[in-house]
Amino acid sequence: MTNLKIKKLQVTNFRNLESQIISFSPKINCILGENGNGKTNILEALFVLTYRKSFRKNTSFPQFLGIDGDKPEIYFNSVFEENTQGKLLTYSGKMDINGSAWFMNNEPTKKKIGAEIVFINPFDSYSFNNIPAFRRKFFDDHLSIIDSAYKTVLNKYNSALRFRNTLLSKKPSNYVEQIRVIDRQMASYSCELTTKRISFINDLVPLCEEIYRTIFSEEHELKINLDSRFIGFSEDKIYDYMQSRLPKDDVVGHTTYQVHKDDYVLLFDGLNSYEFCSLGQQKMSYLSLLFAYIELFRVRFSTYPIVLIDDVSGELDRVRWSRLIEFLEMRDFQVLITTANEKFREELEKIEGSNKIYIEGGTIL
Repeated sequence: MTNLKIKKLQVTNFRNLESQIISFSPKINCILGENGNGKTNILEALFVLTYRKSFRKNTSFPQFLGIDGDKPEIYFNSVFEENTQGKLLTYSGKMDINGSAWFMNNEPTKKKIGAEIVFINPFDSYSFNNIPAFRRKFFDDHLSIIDSAYKTVLNKYNSALRFRNTLLSKKPSNYVEQIRVIDRQMASYSCELTTKRISFINDLVPLCEEIYRTIFSEEHELKINLDSRFIGFSEDKIYDYMQSRLPKDDVVGHTTYQVHKDDYVLLFDGLNSYEFCSLGQQKMSYLSLLFAYIELFRVRFSTYPIVLIDDVSGELDRVRWSRLIEFLEMRDFQVLITTANEKFREELEKIEGSNKIYIEGGTIL
């Protein structure tokens, strides 16, 4: 995994941002301004440059395009620094309604830049605690980054699942025999996915507890349980289970249970956080989980991702702001953190050596 940090970014016609060069420090970058002035748009522009998609839901080119642009085109220009050798890498692109074109060191490329980003939005805590599909995607996405083999197996599983559901819904000739062949494959995939999910959870939990204690200065037991019927199952036992459910699947026309239905339960002092925790405790647990993942990323790849934090000030009191800032100062990852909160802004402005970016109406002051 390449250790890349963003050094300079310029976007043209992206939301309300002016076409200015924004310079970043390799550690803490504080993006300051009132609500609605474009702080989050800077984070989004970097995310889109890196992944060619937004962290916002249901967002694509028409939503990215600024209303004052002369042409329906968005331009990205950036400079990244490879941290171990200090090597500079330029990455640019053009996006329009028909697609996009990208250039690395002025040469056309289809490859993404290769940086990894973790976006932290405390409001996602609600979705994490209330929506099983959000939790499943959260763990699948983050585990796929940590373990490329997991991503490969997950893609094969999803492809097999789609084919199985097509057979169940359309029922072509000899479809039952085809399903039995697919079930053998899915049993193998399911066994491997379940094993990797449990291992991932076991690696995250001690880091999660440590970070909760460090940032929020409270001692609590945090655990994550995988809610799956296949824990401890062999491939043959999973296959037999699928065969036992085949009559029901045949009636409803889709796969009624497999590992894509598994869920994750966050336990706070042994209790389900969704049912027994305050909203504040849920948010703090979610933030701890994200920072635990960042630490696990460092352990696996000997480097950190770029961390984007979108205004956590409303979720923390002043004591915890200070502890969060101390935590960030101790780490070696590059962070872009936004706030509109005047008190938190004062705390951020005290960080020695941090880069302050003031924005008003999409313009860097």
